[in-house]
Amino acid sequence: MHGETRLPRNAKEGLLFLLIVSIISVNTIAPLIVGLELGFSKEVYLDTLKILPFMWVIVVLLVRLVAGPIVRKVLPKFTGQTDGFNARVLLNILLNVTVLSISLSVIGTWVGTRHVSLEPIRNFLHIWPRNFGIAFWIELLVAQPIARFAMKSLHARQDRKTESVNA
Repeated sequence: MHGETRLPRNAKEGLLFLLIVSIISVNTIAPLIVGLELGFSKEVYLDTLKILPFMWVIVVLLVRLVAGPIVRKVLPKFTGQTDGFNARVLLNILLNVTVLSISLSVIGTWVGTRHVSLEPIRNFLHIWPRNFGIAFWIELLVAQPIARFAMKSLHARQDRKTESVNA
């Protein structure tokens, strides 16, 4: 997808894209999941805010070190040359959210409760589908579109600057 204006074109833009997606995701997915688990209240939300910086670091590390490498290996096995941008993006989101939601259904519980136990593993089949669904729809409808819009805007600005220099 060379030349695609909605995706990062270099490592610096890739980092910006990751920051946008991860900040939106952590600030929406975690409070929603915690609220569903413990009830929606001001106290629960304020308690959730305390763990968000730790969750953000964990999410970024998982994306870079776990989900990214897995998705880069698996994605080409399911996509072909004729697959369009939207199909590739949808599959990419599906694969990333699957890997991250599996990991974070356990790790997120440990961070949130500030206690490592077997509880999230015992309850995995109960909590993971809900966590996956929440994360998938937020990624698909909120975080990814905002990040792609930011990339498209950045590239349009860069193209205008290049055109004005060349004119």
